[in-house]
Amino acid sequence: MGIAAKRAIVAGATGLVGSQLLRLLLEDSRYDQVIALTRKPLAMNHPKLREVRVTLDTLATALPNLQADDWFCALGTTRKQAGSQEAFRMVDYEYPLVLGRQAAETGAAQFLLISAPGASPSSSIFYSRVKGEVERDLAALGLPKLHIFRPSLLLGQRSEHRRGERFWGVAMKTLNPLLIGSWRKYRAVQGEAVAAAMIRTANDNSPPGIHWM
Repeated sequence: MGIAAKRAIVAGATGLVGSQLLRLLLEDSRYDQVIALTRKPLAMNHPKLREVRVTLDTLATALPNLQADDWFCALGTTRKQAGSQEAFRMVDYEYPLVLGRQAAETGAAQFLLISAPGASPSSSIFYSRVKGEVERDLAALGLPKLHIFRPSLLLGQRSEHRRGERFWGVAMKTLNPLLIGSWRKYRAVQGEAVAAAMIRTANDNSPPGIHWM
């Protein structure tokens, strides 16, 4: 008897990592349906793809109709892009938590989140504190498996320009080999590599619980 195919949900499907997640999941025979939560129309068609158009304001009302085995959360912004601390917190804390609650309530097998190095609820840095708070509060939901990825600078082609990333992308090609030992976690990494690692983790039969990568 074959292994039953799975269903995946990708939040942030037009972002750097989310777009790679979507592409790789659609190519993966272990998944028979991939639901993309996106506020922008996707320039693609695929028999396994179900596109659910949402805005940050309508996300909560769209979720009651959605179920999946694996939930991939690639939502993320910057303080500058969001326009305020409150708007940043909405994207990087409130909405991942809404997704996590729905995943827990509908019997998801696991939830996979992109966070950041240095995430801590007690951090004096607003960005790191919000990332730590969402990790903490997702962990309290009792999901069977919670996988938290903390990549450093993400490299790759983004749909929007982020000031300074081009400079740091070039600089990190030189700095990466120098970051060893406990500094290795600060190496820049390609968005596609993070997406591949998330899918590999979702299918590696890891034990229940919370796992940091």
